[in-house]
Amino acid sequence: MINYSLDKENAIIHVCPSGPLTKADFDRLATEIDPYIEETGGLAGLILEIKMFPGWESFGAAVHHLRFVRNHHQKIQKVAVVTDTFVGTLAEQLVAHFISAQIKRFDLDQLVAARDWVTEPD
Repeated sequence: MINYSLDKENAIIHVCPSGPLTKADFDRLATEIDPYIEETGGLAGLILEIKMFPGWESFGAAVHHLRFVRNHHQKIQKVAVVTDTFVGTLAEQLVAHFISAQIKRFDLDQLVAARDWVTEPD
């Protein structure tokens, strides 16, 4: 399950997974952000807050997740990965090679710093 909120004023999507990720999660997320991206041209940032990585409900959900990333990564300028898990280090080092957005990891207690980084101009 993915909980999220879209801050339209600052063009930021804040995503926090709370259970195994499903195809429906990514469909709901796309339904929320796609019209905004179409209207504005993109997002300033994504804040991905991961208290614990919940995994995927199925292999199909994982594939759907990868498609979602492929279809959206060029429309997001910065990705702040906020976590104390190994996923953050992995994301910053590995995923950065596959997405066009800038990516930076923050500890869970640095959520405000992550938001500040996403909103600061380049």
